[in-house]
Amino acid sequence: MERRTIGAAALAVGAVGLGCMPMSWAYSASRQRGTESLRAVHRALDLGSTLLDTADMYGPFTNELLLGRVLKERRSDAFVSTKVGLLVGEQHIVANGRPGYVRRACDASLRRLQMDVIDLYQLHRADPEVPVEETWGAMAELVRAGKVRALGLCAVGARGRRRSGARLHDGTIRQLERVQQVFPVSAVQAELSVWSPEALESLLPWCAERGVGFLAAMPLGNGFLTGTLTPGQGFEPEDVRARHPRFTAEMMAANQPIVAGLRRTAARHGENVTPAQVALAWVLAQGRHVIPVPGTKQEHWVTENADAAEVRLTADDLTELGRLPKAQGSWD
Repeated sequence: MERRTIGAAALAVGAVGLGCMPMSWAYSASRQRGTESLRAVHRALDLGSTLLDTADMYGPFTNELLLGRVLKERRSDAFVSTKVGLLVGEQHIVANGRPGYVRRACDASLRRLQMDVIDLYQLHRADPEVPVEETWGAMAELVRAGKVRALGLCAVGARGRRRSGARLHDGTIRQLERVQQVFPVSAVQAELSVWSPEALESLLPWCAERGVGFLAAMPLGNGFLTGTLTPGQGFEPEDVRARHPRFTAEMMAANQPIVAGLRRTAARHGENVTPAQVALAWVLAQGRHVIPVPGTKQEHWVTENADAAEVRLTADDLTELGRLPKAQGSWD
């Protein structure tokens, strides 16, 4: 499998990563089975999808514990990314960027993951009560202490907070410019997919110009771009898609032309190529510093996603995919 690098740290990873969140957080709780998830992680590593992306808040904590069971045996096969900065309460999530908390959280993540050093430690969200430079400085101390190899930043969240006339990722770029003055950013994680291409406007070029890796979150559009979801099928109450405006029956039906376009491209590349693989190949085509991180908890989807690295889209394919209709429905 093609190797790509995470920013200035020059840490090589496989072309397609594995987002581990669905194994214990945000999606279909009835289908979260530890044994099946463990098989999925092992399969990813077997196929060279070495980037495992998790966070202490997933579960909370149970996602890191699950990965720790694999990493205890296969640490040398994996590139491990986890995140800090969010605390999960009963009915809410709050940011915590206090330096003392960051140091304690890192030690706790290392224990759960059963390893001595985190390859990429990402700030999940900046704490509005703490200057981001202070949080980042504490994370930089962890690098100097040998507990972390490189630092990353997750994009600022809600689109609904966008100021009139501002680009979606202006807030993230402002944060990046600030923390770069403290310690180098090796990677940025933000959503990027055929139906959410906004990062192409400014954030992806910012990363490319500075040799910063880009982890493409939700490259399969929370499963929509796989073509396996049916409009009106419904989701379990705790599934994030149950409350998502793009996953109402009306909007899922309205956005079917996007899936149809992926299917057309897939058909030109062979009967075994899927819409999901085309969607991931599109992300990979956006630059050698771009690594899609599709989330899954099942072994057969891991295999399909990893094989997307072998799909080579032509210039005509990319032009056609670029002309697909914009996704309908709010993403706030």
